[in-house]
Amino acid sequence: MSAARILVVDDEAEIRELLKDILADEGYDVEVAADAAEARASRAEQDPDLVLLDIWMPDTDGITLLREWTQIDGASCPVVMMSGHGTVETAVEATRLGAFDFIEKPLSLVKLLHTVERALESGRSRQRQTGRTLVPQLIAPVGRSRVMRALREQVEQIAPHETPVLIVGEPGSGREAFARYLHSLSPRVQGPFVQLVATGVSDEGAAAILHGTQDADGVHAGVFEQASGGILFINGIEDLPPKAQGLLAAALETQTFARVGGATPIKPDVRVVASATPCFLSADVRQELLSRLSIITLNVPPLREYAQDVPELLRHYADRLVDEQHLPLRRFSVAAQNRLRNYPWPGNVRELRNLVQRLLILGGEEEIRLDEIERELTTHAPMSEPLVKQDLLALPLREAREHFERAYLQQQLILCNGKVGQLAKRVGMERTHLYRKLRSLGVDFRQLAEE
Repeated sequence: MSAARILVVDDEAEIRELLKDILADEGYDVEVAADAAEARASRAEQDPDLVLLDIWMPDTDGITLLREWTQIDGASCPVVMMSGHGTVETAVEATRLGAFDFIEKPLSLVKLLHTVERALESGRSRQRQTGRTLVPQLIAPVGRSRVMRALREQVEQIAPHETPVLIVGEPGSGREAFARYLHSLSPRVQGPFVQLVATGVSDEGAAAILHGTQDADGVHAGVFEQASGGILFINGIEDLPPKAQGLLAAALETQTFARVGGATPIKPDVRVVASATPCFLSADVRQELLSRLSIITLNVPPLREYAQDVPELLRHYADRLVDEQHLPLRRFSVAAQNRLRNYPWPGNVRELRNLVQRLLILGGEEEIRLDEIERELTTHAPMSEPLVKQDLLALPLREAREHFERAYLQQQLILCNGKVGQLAKRVGMERTHLYRKLRSLGVDFRQLAEE
């Protein structure tokens, strides 16, 4: 992906060079112009992705230049106005003419970068909406790594089809986000996205939840009918009880179902997408159901396998939480970002989002520094202490082995949703021996299962 091109228009040389250096350090391609004439020439040569435009300039002021561009091409890219002594009237006029935002000098670095990112995303969103793919802002899973690009491309390939999809990944890895992304790209985008959490389904209520009921009081739609014309997303397919698995497998095979209390077969107009943990193959899942769901399998990796995307994810969630929850704007220092890139993220993207939200709620200086990150990681360390944080070389062999085994089995147990039977198959141990090992290491598998 090529870097976004930003044009900085300001008659003060120091400000031009300062902005150029700051934005270039952030990875942007930056051009500068000292006045309206140079700005016009730069845009004539190549249209930028964003313009930072000073209001007060000697030849033609920024408002006049913005009005000129708006009349010519409707302001084809976002424009952010800058002023050291702006007024409410000039800000209102700039907004009326189509300016994306208005920032005051002296510029706050955090405010500047936040505004630039929002403006660029606005421009990208506008371009998407003028094309064939209408993907709502923030729907596409974030990440520029090869892994994430390949995943998004895979979703784009399978989205137009009606085939069921199985999304496999660790808890917190973003399986639901990819399901929603698939929905946004599919022909069913105008239809509903209905989520069924498998742990909330019992054998007794399975038929009513899936198929709905019909009695003297009328029809009560199940999830198949609720999702008609759209997508039914089953979260945690391995946790469906046996009867629900059988009903789902039968509906997928026959393409019909009947409401409880009704006799008329109903043909569902729904695409089924399900998620599962990597333990699903060793779970107690009906093979005919798996064969129907796993025609196409999407494997979502854990965050530790594309850690280069951590800085972008941190910025993404910080901006999103600021906009959605009106939390104070904060930025991660380079040292903090590097520390988090090397953190193993046992809770994956969900853990990262929770960390960002906690830091914004607690507040503090605009820059989130390394010492604050270290305190957070220590205070909120997960039950399964990441192996990379254990200084095993400083311990005697027996104690080091116990540390490793405890952390390893705790993490594997989390991936298997606390189910010791699945864990035994995953790690290749006999179940009785595994129970003894967990007790000897002090691993409370019952508590982990409840959580």
